[in-house]
Amino acid sequence: MNTIYDCYALSNGVRIPCVGYGTYRTGGPGVIETAIEAGYRYFDTASFYQTEADIAEAMKNCGLTRGEVFLASKLWKDEMGYEQTKAAFQRTLEQLETDYLDLYLIHWPRPDAGDADWKQLDLETWRAMEELYRAGKIRAIGLSNFLPHHIENLLQHAQVAPMVNQIEFHPGHAQEAAVRYCREHDIQVQAWSPMGRTRVLNDPLVLELADTHGVSPAQICLRYAVQKQVIPLPKASSMERMKQNQDLFSFALSQEEMYRLDTMPPTGWSGQHPDR
Repeated sequence: MNTIYDCYALSNGVRIPCVGYGTYRTGGPGVIETAIEAGYRYFDTASFYQTEADIAEAMKNCGLTRGEVFLASKLWKDEMGYEQTKAAFQRTLEQLETDYLDLYLIHWPRPDAGDADWKQLDLETWRAMEELYRAGKIRAIGLSNFLPHHIENLLQHAQVAPMVNQIEFHPGHAQEAAVRYCREHDIQVQAWSPMGRTRVLNDPLVLELADTHGVSPAQICLRYAVQKQVIPLPKASSMERMKQNQDLFSFALSQEEMYRLDTMPPTGWSGQHPDR
């Protein structure tokens, strides 16, 4: 990978950019317009984010055609189930003002941690996803926040295997077991919160590596994801920070530096877990 426009090939051959722009709490179409001007062409949203309409407006204001943009969205916990999934998907298409998605994900494997029937609910939801995929409404289907035991439930029954899994991933919370499982099953991993939080960006090791390479702590976190072949989905509000977050290919972390980041103490976890 040499630019944010270089792509991985998903298990079904669909090409997906190696870096995207996350739109959670972006604060309106103006920020997304800035992201478009900065060069982003892959936008990650969700019904829960309430930014789908903002993306559609920003695309129109910037004169982008649908084919120039990779659009991904997710269905929320209260939208799961066979009929509910199809209805949620239609609402997302209307909000994004498009007739297809490049990628659609189940946002969480359980409506809540105490839901005893989550396995059947996931299967019903996935059946609707498979039908939408076969109908050509979605180019690739996948998951978000699914751990190996959640994915196993799908793989034992699904006709179409998930192509993507989006999880919290950053130095200090690299979720090695989930990432390894996804690689073994040809599922592309994406990173939400790829820069962690203030604790990660102020971690002594991250600061040391940023100083060594003459880059920002955020760039260290994003480069870590890139070298792990994980797709980071950073967000920023200023043009300067957006451009900086795209400059991930002018430096590389050494194997020793990657090992140090792999083994740093747990840091910056959001506190969100699908089973707790």
